[in-house]
Amino acid sequence: MDLKDIQNLIKFVAKSGASEVKLETDDVKITIKTGNDNETTFVQQVPVSAPMQQIVQAQQQAAPAVQETVTTNAPAAEEESKYITVKSPIIGTFYRKSSPDKPVFVEVGQSIAEGDVLCVIEAMKLFNEIESEVSGKIVKVLVDDASPVEFDQPLFLVDPS
Repeated sequence: MDLKDIQNLIKFVAKSGASEVKLETDDVKITIKTGNDNETTFVQQVPVSAPMQQIVQAQQQAAPAVQETVTTNAPAAEEESKYITVKSPIIGTFYRKSSPDKPVFVEVGQSIAEGDVLCVIEAMKLFNEIESEVSGKIVKVLVDDASPVEFDQPLFLVDPS
């Protein structure tokens, strides 16, 4: 596992809202803990043969990346307060289209009505259509296609005007 993989893992854990993640392979043990105040602690245990300098550099480079994520989301939240957030009603995998060869359900800028299908979320091999509860215009898609989503995680921003 290289430094870039570790940094990506830390960013993912910080965004996901998980309180603790442990990853263990044959030669590396990683524990990432997040506190209630959006601080992230990164602990890596490796065999004696690994250079200690690399571990210290990984910790120093990863910590500012998490801090940036927290600070850049605050101004964006103020700007987007006039929009309605469509959230995930279940845990699963988010898909923007019903199958790989089909078009996406909604695009940014598209007008939607109440009851329109916005996406599907796969949970336990079942594909659940997520319908809009509001009418408006899609402003932003907040989740990448084929990404895991948590309960109540924001999926779309809709401008109701």
